[in-house]
Amino acid sequence: MTPSEELAKLQNKRAGLEEESRLLEEKEKTLEERVKIVEESLAIQELEDRNQMKLNAVKELESKISELEKRLKKTPEEPETFTPTVEPPEQVTEIAQEEPIEGEVVVTEFQEPEMSQQLEQPFEDLKKQHEKKKRKLF
Repeated sequence: MTPSEELAKLQNKRAGLEEESRLLEEKEKTLEERVKIVEESLAIQELEDRNQMKLNAVKELESKISELEKRLKKTPEEPETFTPTVEPPEQVTEIAQEEPIEGEVVVTEFQEPEMSQQLEQPFEDLKKQHEKKKRKLF
């Protein structure tokens, strides 16, 4: 090969390598941009997922609050003071004198006068204490 042919061959090879280098640099820039795009898309998707989870949590809490408020409105208001009432047992006017038939249940009145007196005694004591307090105020 002549020196001029060899020089031309080397110059062509150099030009080809420079072109290849330029193409590789362009491809590298394109890929770097694509990496940035994919990273941004991934970050956006993660934020959307996180926001969706938070939105679901907020909706669940709002639903729970609503349910509790409904339950609160449904419960009757309790009176401030409780006043127990003692009612005398009902009197049975008719007493069964017949012999019980097998398998039949006989109901009879059960009376405990001591129990009713025991229940009335604390109320009477409370009334007396209340009367005493009234007198002290005047």
